[in-house]
Amino acid sequence: MIIGICGGSGSGKTTLLKRLCTQFESLKPSIFTMDNYYYPIEKQFIDENGYYNFDLPTALDEEHLVTDLKRLGSGEPIIVKEYHFNSPPDKHILLTIDPSELIIVEGLFLFHYPEVRELLDYSVFINVDPKIQLDRRLYRDQETRGYTREAILYQWENHVMPCYKNYLLPYRSEADFQFSNDAKSDEDFERLASELALKMGAEAKAY
Repeated sequence: MIIGICGGSGSGKTTLLKRLCTQFESLKPSIFTMDNYYYPIEKQFIDENGYYNFDLPTALDEEHLVTDLKRLGSGEPIIVKEYHFNSPPDKHILLTIDPSELIIVEGLFLFHYPEVRELLDYSVFINVDPKIQLDRRLYRDQETRGYTREAILYQWENHVMPCYKNYLLPYRSEADFQFSNDAKSDEDFERLASELALKMGAEAKAY
């Protein structure tokens, strides 16, 4: 079974993915992160003000991504370079991802890439207050990426939010489950885990 998790920047995709991995740890889920398919910076689009725009579908190597996901889904292990924003390409760590009866895919353009969307057996869209997303983005990008607050706010207004409105939001209604990452998150997670367990014929781990 291939489960897809989609949501905007700072929505909590990785956190939800980790919770699902813990919930279904007996299945040893395969984790497929779309971020690992970003093109190197010299291939990224630069906007009219000189800022790199990583929030476009063309920022990722879609063909390579689809090929690897198909291979993993057909039972073959794949080797990918783990992407880290501040690391040069030759320093990225090589990861071997082994196949599993449960594959969890997470990324911004989960629904926008048609071939990825078609491979999914079940999909989750994360909803969260945009203010919370921005606060998380401000913290992350200042602490780990060395961006100034001004640069982060510029990207938020000119890259991140247009990306969300153009490439994520139009597909929200197509998701099998809409996850509210707020005060209802534990309740939603319990419902999600139960639904997935039922579909897979697996026993959800007790809370």
